[in-house]
Amino acid sequence: MSGLSEIARGLSAPQGFVVASQAVATPDAIRLVGGVPAAEALPVREFARASAELWQDPAAAIASLQYSAPHGFPGLRAWIANREGVDPDRIVITNGGMHGLTLAVLTLVERDATVAVDDPVFPGFLWALEVATKRVLPVPLDADGLDVEHLARRLAAGERIAAVYTVPDFHNPAQVCLSADRRRALVELADRYGFHVIVDDPYRELRFAGRDQGVRAFHDSDRAVHINTFTKTLGPGWRVGWMVLPGHLVDPVIRLRNRLDVHTGSVTQALVERVVTSDDTWFDGLVRDAAAIYRERAGVLVDALHEHLPGAFEIRAPEGGLFLWARLTDDRLDPADLFRRAAARGVLYQPGQFFAADPDNSSSDRFLRFAYSDRSPDELREAVRRLASAFRSG
Repeated sequence: MSGLSEIARGLSAPQGFVVASQAVATPDAIRLVGGVPAAEALPVREFARASAELWQDPAAAIASLQYSAPHGFPGLRAWIANREGVDPDRIVITNGGMHGLTLAVLTLVERDATVAVDDPVFPGFLWALEVATKRVLPVPLDADGLDVEHLARRLAAGERIAAVYTVPDFHNPAQVCLSADRRRALVELADRYGFHVIVDDPYRELRFAGRDQGVRAFHDSDRAVHINTFTKTLGPGWRVGWMVLPGHLVDPVIRLRNRLDVHTGSVTQALVERVVTSDDTWFDGLVRDAAAIYRERAGVLVDALHEHLPGAFEIRAPEGGLFLWARLTDDRLDPADLFRRAAARGVLYQPGQFFAADPDNSSSDRFLRFAYSDRSPDELREAVRRLASAFRSG
């Protein structure tokens, strides 16, 4: 189409989430599609109270209706910095996680440079990356996350990258966590070859089993940009997240956002700040209660799959996060045909093919991503019964 910029012309139509969400299904379809927080886990009462308090405080209300600093509200940045274990000067408040990813790409990735990414990959990052480049280097995942040794071999063989992107905790979609040893090895590799590490960490707080692998390796590195968000804890509607930046990248990021959105909404920051700083233990309690909900739902889903479809999937029980990444064991089964039959019987999920970093590589085709977070235990059991019916109809 004439009149569009090169960037606008080059943006691809989103697939994956959109396709699965809009698939033809029965009216009562159970959708195991998106990483949506459980309604029971959202702090509705706390925000209602904070909102009433804000508008009853004339000075605070007026301040929240004015412009604010591009870095974000000082009190909110200080609270985040305390949890992250860094200086508040390194925190920049963003309009959600995707905003942080886009700012990182625009700051660090030259036009048409190559960026190494998880394979499978969160498709949203590829959308953000398109503002700079479509050149990606897929790096496989295993049980310990991004295969850093594989990346090291590619770099030693002459491959050059501007950045590497990874989801280190409860990976979307693969649910694995990057081991502590690999976190250290990755930033050491970044130092050696001069690239940056874009760390996307929205699920970190939602651990319900296993051991935390830590974030210190990222925060101690001058080449790691650590991005997080309140999307999975306080709710995606707030569009409030943050970046933990090395000191030398703070000013470049701020200069860039001054050409874009200027600052995160003052009202939303004011409300989020009031809620999270109201009590020293409140946020920990919120995420602990949310993790308990997700622990139950993940367990129900895994048990139901074992009961109704024994041996049909290779399954690793989740230790946190919102997703189960299950591999079909019967190589004769057509995943696309199974998806159509499942949709016709009233259950939707994300086909693995949409998460392949390289569309010409079928490494993810035999996987299914089930999002269990916003479905009740009864809905999850019924979804598996419907999926079992789809298996039997093949």
